[in-house]
Amino acid sequence: MLKGKTALVTGSTSGIGLGVALALARQGANVVLNGFGDVEAAKTEVAKTGVRVGYHGADMSQPAQIADLMAYAAKDFGGADILVNNAGIQHVAPVEDFPPEKWDAIIAINLSSAFHTTRLALPGMKQRNWGRVINVASAHGLVASAQKSAYVASKHGIVGFTKSVALETATTGVTVNAICPGWVLTPLVQKQIDARAAQGGISVEQAQRELLGEKQPSLQFTTPEQLGELAVFLCSSAADNVRGVAWNMDGGWVAQ
Repeated sequence: MLKGKTALVTGSTSGIGLGVALALARQGANVVLNGFGDVEAAKTEVAKTGVRVGYHGADMSQPAQIADLMAYAAKDFGGADILVNNAGIQHVAPVEDFPPEKWDAIIAINLSSAFHTTRLALPGMKQRNWGRVINVASAHGLVASAQKSAYVASKHGIVGFTKSVALETATTGVTVNAICPGWVLTPLVQKQIDARAAQGGISVEQAQRELLGEKQPSLQFTTPEQLGELAVFLCSSAADNVRGVAWNMDGGWVAQ
């Protein structure tokens, strides 16, 4: 379905980003990876689908490095037809104890990076009259949790940014949407589970159940593969008029 297209996915060497990159690659899209994980393993996994794979190690908190990433995609792949803004970090603390440098880093990577990639990708998309911008937000882009002020602010911001750019591109062949996962069993979340188990002196399985039980009524993790398939749908012709949506895949979290 996506043969001849190029997908640029930030934060895609593991977790959700890699799951989305693989799903798009299976539909024929060439892929530009980005991230600080196991680069060679990610490249090898995507290459198994038979598409062309590139990588750029831009730090998504640095606008100049983001510009280099976008220039690399334009020069080596003809530009990003599909832009998936997935890079993100987290820090948990009460707001009065929240380190200002952590706030700045979270806003830069989770929110500002999407502005920089999108502003640079849109001219080419508009020229080709086809493009997909998919912003990976979170259930925390729709509702809040305590001690996650920067993350919640950044994810609410990305949902608002999505809606605004969707309106700006509404009469073009470019669509802009957000995906809002609940709990996904990524390496980052596994660390939270392990820490919870150690702190409470409980099994990892019990810590996992407790984590899900607090927020996610299905008591099941959403998988990177499921999120990848949602991204594939948003890239399909069936989604040509899906614009400015914040699509939660969260096991009922936001329905409560």
